[in-house]
Amino acid sequence: MALVVAQEVPTSSSMAVPHGPAGVGEARHRMRDQLRTGGMSESVIDDAVLILSELLSNACRHGRPLRDSLTADGDVRAAWRVDTSGRLTVEVTDGGGPTRPVPATPSVTAHGGRGLNIIRALAKDWGVRDDAHGEVTVWVVVQDDTDTARRSEDFASRVTAPAVSQIPGLDFEDAFDDLD
Repeated sequence: MALVVAQEVPTSSSMAVPHGPAGVGEARHRMRDQLRTGGMSESVIDDAVLILSELLSNACRHGRPLRDSLTADGDVRAAWRVDTSGRLTVEVTDGGGPTRPVPATPSVTAHGGRGLNIIRALAKDWGVRDDAHGEVTVWVVVQDDTDTARRSEDFASRVTAPAVSQIPGLDFEDAFDDLD
């Protein structure tokens, strides 16, 4: 008879992350280690780590550091929790900013602006919460393994592609006729 000891994902974890790119890697590694130790599936961990990375990058790019910061340059707060049903929620809180987090429709050549669209495609649900002190929290409920299997079938249809406008004076059909 073998004795199997089940490990559980910590019900919650929170950490201060320096406001800037330096802390993003540390937060990703900590999340991956904790979720892996807790027995979360690799596909869910991969999605959660990508979501955390996007949220932290957005907070550092568009948000201010929190007021009660531990570092000179300021911090943002990263947190994740698993509820009793096994649902994983990831949150990032910053000191607010001049704009609201909303999915963008970037041009094909834009260097950014796709992060929240990626998050929407990977998430079961997501939203933004404001508090009385001006802090802004973006939260994401990560899809579980059942949702992940379904996602692989329709991922491309759930990521909004930017509109491609026709180049004035160029007829694409004529351009391809020249190749024949």
